[in-house]
Amino acid sequence: MPLYEHVFISRQDVSAQQVENLTEQFSNIITENGGTIAKSEYWGLKNLAYKVKKNRKGHYQLLNIDAPHAAVAEMERQMGLNEDVLRHLTLRVDEHEEGPSAMMQSRNDRGRGGRDRGDRGGFRGGDRGPRDDRGPREDRAPREDRAPREAAAPEAAAAVEEKSE
Repeated sequence: MPLYEHVFISRQDVSAQQVENLTEQFSNIITENGGTIAKSEYWGLKNLAYKVKKNRKGHYQLLNIDAPHAAVAEMERQMGLNEDVLRHLTLRVDEHEEGPSAMMQSRNDRGRGGRDRGDRGGFRGGDRGPRDDRGPREDRAPREDRAPREAAAPEAAAAVEEKSE
């Protein structure tokens, strides 16, 4: 049978217990139609990127599903009719992820630590890029083409002094 990852977002004003009841209701639809739920994760109440049906937040729930397409289609149809479900997304995958999903892992467990960009490039973490061989600013000689302002335009400096008097 095909494997699916399914995420749905329910309204912010429903309780966590009601989200569990919704998850159980949709899981029953899958099992009645010959499928199984491999994993179910509650991701919590999170901010939405924009308002959806006057809601700024939503309860996120992940379901890893092993079921025929007809079962998933029936579950999605029921979600479309349910007022508590704001959005849902189903993706077909080759295999389910083992262990906790990326949303449930801490930042350090994901392989990214703090501000270190690793092999992605960037100029953070002390890497100054292609001009790193210049050395500290004090050790460099001043540029010859750059002269002090007074020496470069003495008539302009004199004009400014006359206006201020």
